[in-house]
Amino acid sequence: MRVHFDAESKVKMLASRVHRKFLDVAKRRIPTIVAIVLLLVVWEVWVRVGHVPSTMIASPSEIAQATAETWPTLWPATKVTLLEGTVGFLFAVACGILLGILLYCSRVANAALFPLLSAAQTMPLISIAPLFLIWFGFEISGKIVIVTVFGLFPIAVQTIRGLEAVPQFYSDVALTCGATRVWTLWHVKLRVAARQIYGGIRVSAAYIFATAATAEYLGARKGLGIWLQAAYNSFRTPLIFSATLVIIVITCVLMCLVNLSERVLLGPAGDDEDPDADQ
Repeated sequence: MRVHFDAESKVKMLASRVHRKFLDVAKRRIPTIVAIVLLLVVWEVWVRVGHVPSTMIASPSEIAQATAETWPTLWPATKVTLLEGTVGFLFAVACGILLGILLYCSRVANAALFPLLSAAQTMPLISIAPLFLIWFGFEISGKIVIVTVFGLFPIAVQTIRGLEAVPQFYSDVALTCGATRVWTLWHVKLRVAARQIYGGIRVSAAYIFATAATAEYLGARKGLGIWLQAAYNSFRTPLIFSATLVIIVITCVLMCLVNLSERVLLGPAGDDEDPDADQ
């Protein structure tokens, strides 16, 4: 009888926890959903009532219709940009973390390379894209390199800052227990700094596909950038919005995957909080 009561109690506690979690998520998401719906409604009414020409700005319904009608050609272009952005992003994550570790560990490398890295990020894409066209031609590899170069900076910076922010006592405890400095760096400091590193990864992910599409626009054979260029040249405004919508959607998917990987690898953000911090 007692076992049955304990099981029933645990089920009720679990159901209550799930219910509270659902309410918390709803409270955070409902305002966003309402704002998006209101924006789309106002947008649709303004275009239709104001008789705004579709060549100037398309209504949401026209964008949806254009997306559906052109999907057989829009999707192949999307796959190219997806490939460039995804591969470039993975390279950016790996190179950004390794570069951040190098600049953290070596004062000489930091003094020599960090100013150059910062200067490289201040250059507009349009000014260096011609060089990549000369070096790589119109091939996908050139776009991957551009995405990697522009994506690794925030990851490298947040890796450096995260490692510098790790309290010294973490290293002291590990070294006292017999760990080497290399082991302490990879298994202790990087784990403590992982949240901040993920912050840089999220910043990079936010503009990865936009960077890939822009690079394609400046010179490529296929991709969403070429799609945008063709839509602009033919004054088909709904198609411009269609490509923009696709870029937003795939960026949101990438951001969700980044957040999911953080939760799987590091657990919920609250797990890192010190329970004795407020005492």
